Amino acid sequence: MRAWQRTYGLPTLITNCSNNYGPYHFPEKLIPLMILNALEGKTLPVYGKGEQIRDWLYVEDHARALYKVVTEGEVGETYNIGGHNEKQNIEVVNTICALLDELAPSQHSPYANLITYVADRPGHDLRYAIDAEKIERELGWRPEETFESGIRKTVQWYLNNQEWCRRVQDGSYQRERLG
Repeated sequence: MRAWQRTYGLPTLITNCSNNYGPYHFPEKLIPLMILNALEGKTLPVYGKGEQIRDWLYVEDHARALYKVVTEGEVGETYNIGGHNEKQNIEVVNTICALLDELAPSQHSPYANLITYVADRPGHDLRYAIDAEKIERELGWRPEETFESGIRKTVQWYLNNQEWCRRVQDGSYQRERLG
């Protein structure tokens, strides 16, 4: 993109972001996998000791940041978008378990009992981080959601949309527009 901007004058803006989470996140990723496995009473596999650190960005905050960059960003610039929510994976899983204990208690409660530690992936990065000071300083953008408010909304969304999750997992979802 930068080359096209410099060579041809294409008005580009580049963004980089931290890990997103929220509604419609497909079930193979950490947060939806943990929610759905817990609801089904399946194990909650955590790599290594769960010490990997990620910065979590609620998807609607990411959308708001992208709009801000498109409408107010300087052409040719790069903006990092972060959530200011660095958490160890085990913290994320324990938070999900506690929310499910509160919002959807069942015979699987406490859900934290479903946590199992599995061999870590080879070359698994210990930490992903992003410096989002530039977008804050130059465009005045900061995430609206804390991790606690965003993860609560996310867990509630999955509880309210289990049919969508089932259809995605069983293959009956065929990429049709749903709304």
